[in-house]
Amino acid sequence: MITLESVTFRYGTGTPIFDHFSWTAARGEVWAVLGPSGCGKSTLLHLLAGLLQPTGGRVIIDGQPLTRPRPYTGLIIQDYGLLPWATVRENAALGLRIRNFYGPDGTHAPRDYRPTLEVTPWLERLGLLEVADHFPGQISGGQRQRTAIARTLALHPDVLLMDEPFSSLDAPTRESLQGLVLDLWREQALTLVMVTHAIEEAAFVGQKILLLGQPPNREAVVLDNPGAGSPSYRESEPYQGMCRELRARLGGR
Repeated sequence: MITLESVTFRYGTGTPIFDHFSWTAARGEVWAVLGPSGCGKSTLLHLLAGLLQPTGGRVIIDGQPLTRPRPYTGLIIQDYGLLPWATVRENAALGLRIRNFYGPDGTHAPRDYRPTLEVTPWLERLGLLEVADHFPGQISGGQRQRTAIARTLALHPDVLLMDEPFSSLDAPTRESLQGLVLDLWREQALTLVMVTHAIEEAAFVGQKILLLGQPPNREAVVLDNPGAGSPSYRESEPYQGMCRELRARLGGR
């Protein structure tokens, strides 16, 4: 589904963030990307979203080289990206409104796209109907994040990229939304890649965990974490063991 073939990327003339870096994520997998600040986590996500282009090598998604953002990829950024002057319903429909403007051109929207602004099912699924006419400043952080998720899933992506989506939320809200995202992953048959700086989040969400170190990243360090995502996993010894292993690995990188 997602392949990086010998990707090199640098900002300007600085040290490469990635240097002939290769990595593969299969369709339907859940990945957590973990590493210290400045290691290239967000850069990787922007490469996967087509917002950045490698200076060498190729990014391939669903068999096609990525040269620009693709209509089947959804991206949720750290600060939600909501318009403060638009209601929850209007924010949730923003991506659809943009698609309606361009039409089913195969670039901004899939060729089989049928124009719509209907987001009520997503607002209901995400518990937002009661605040649908509120503005972002009138709702909680968790509700703002749910609005961003609704806006993305209304576009029916097959790849969902999330850049530290829960970092500003309190622990109970963060854990609740982690569970919600995994439920949606199962329901929508998504390929999910979540960037996080939190060891505990990576260990709970990521069935596979990609560890990045200080640049240049040349080799994909991957840990398998097959029990991730089940409600009881946080209380299990394998979860605690994975947290210990991640701390040890990050401490040595």
